[in-house]
Amino acid sequence: MARPLLPDGLWAEIAPLLPPEPAKPKGGRPRRSDRAALTGILFVLRSGTPWELLPREMGCGSGMTCWRRLRDWQKAGVWDRLQQTLLDRLGRRNGIDFSRASLDSASIAAKKGGPASGPNPTDRGKPGTKRHVLTDAKGIPLALKLTGANVHDSRMLEAVVDAVPPIRQCWGRPRKRPSRLHADKAYDHRRCRQALTRRRIQHRIARRGIESSQRLGRHRWVVERTLAWFAQFRRLAICYERRTDIHLAFSTLAAALIVWRFIERWFC
Repeated sequence: MARPLLPDGLWAEIAPLLPPEPAKPKGGRPRRSDRAALTGILFVLRSGTPWELLPREMGCGSGMTCWRRLRDWQKAGVWDRLQQTLLDRLGRRNGIDFSRASLDSASIAAKKGGPASGPNPTDRGKPGTKRHVLTDAKGIPLALKLTGANVHDSRMLEAVVDAVPPIRQCWGRPRKRPSRLHADKAYDHRRCRQALTRRRIQHRIARRGIESSQRLGRHRWVVERTLAWFAQFRRLAICYERRTDIHLAFSTLAAALIVWRFIERWFC
């Protein structure tokens, strides 16, 4: 049996975060429900279907209706709050492993360009977007940043590390710093190591031209798996959005869905 796009448990987490419905004008069509619109958004995210081809028989309204809700909810900070809510839920049950974190990035083609795109040096200079992701030791995405594909990974280390929100724990104060950070040779720079040291994070960064006997790659595979999970959302395999806020909304929603999978697997 196919899994529902929007299970009741996930909707129960999202519904309190949505802004109130605007006042209804007299006359005109009734407003499509938020749950129906969100179902359409999730369908586009998972399938990669263009907005204008969203099936009307799904009862989600038009593609433009769903697009406007995605835009408005991104502006209202709904997706960031959803990610924070789900991470807090995991943290309170000791589901996040801060003993070590992993950082990596993946570049995707940006068909329509846009502010968060740049010439991809690995794709003959075609426009591309780079997704920077930091995960815990289990591969749970804790932070996400988007840049042009021509931005070097090492330049984004501090921004991504600082983007980890304070996450509630089963005891004590909220935590946002991992004990160790694993990264590949793209982050082999003195500036990166100094930035981690200032934040009291032990750096485990591979060095260029040196084959380490410490087998650092055995811990980095989790972030590579998480990046592969992002690519399974067909709308994120290629950046189809010209607007950065729309692509960021899709990316943040996908990160929240990945966290939700962990919650379903362990606690539901």
